Amino acid sequence: MIGEYLRVTVAELGRATREPGWALDLVEEAQDAEEKTEPALAEARHFSTYKAWDMLRFLLARVEFPVNVIQGEEPFAEDEDWGYGPPRYLRPERVKLAAEALRATSYDQLLTGVDSAELTSAEVYPLGWGEPGALEWGRHWYDDLTQFFEAAAGADDAVLVWLE
Repeated sequence: MIGEYLRVTVAELGRATREPGWALDLVEEAQDAEEKTEPALAEARHFSTYKAWDMLRFLLARVEFPVNVIQGEEPFAEDEDWGYGPPRYLRPERVKLAAEALRATSYDQLLTGVDSAELTSAEVYPLGWGEPGALEWGRHWYDDLTQFFEAAAGADDAVLVWLE
């Protein structure tokens, strides 16, 4: 299971919610194009938290993060399955709030008081939290997620979110 994101303009978001098949085509085009060009996060339309999505979900929930950046907030294409269920999205104003909150919340703050056993007990995907340094594994994914959301907020973009 991989956490996936795509930055879209407001116009693209409108079309995506009306034409989910078009949205999935847009996702695939962006993934293919960026796989070849590997743009910097500031320019990237597509981003993935890889398998760290559930760890980040768990950590962000502990601090009562104000935006659901891991699973999205508003459903669309509810009859579609983009891997592990239908996609969701965040409107530009929620993307901006998320970017501000991510910037204001360090990874060290997320880890405050966290024990690997908590993640194991909560069956956070993927398992293996007892390994040395396991909690540090999510740091670079969190930092990259922050950069991605800051770039999206700066462009006044919405973000599609799904698990693949």
